[in-house]
Amino acid sequence: MGLTIPAIAVASIWLPGSLTLGLGGTQIVLFLLTVIVGTLIVVPGRATRLQGAIHLVLFGAFLFLAMFP
Repeated sequence: MGLTIPAIAVASIWLPGSLTLGLGGTQIVLFLLTVIVGTLIVVPGRATRLQGAIHLVLFGAFLFLAMFP
């Protein structure tokens, strides 16, 4: 699952057409926030409970905004 977007991005280099994720503006912002938070966790090499809680809050925000746009 985690390699789906990178695999499609690489494949779109050789395939005709543009890459479309099918996400709205809100979902793109949440996706970018998740990438940034994930990067901040991976760089030091350790995850704390607070960082895990931040991921859960982002997931909760995604679910809430998916149900009530």
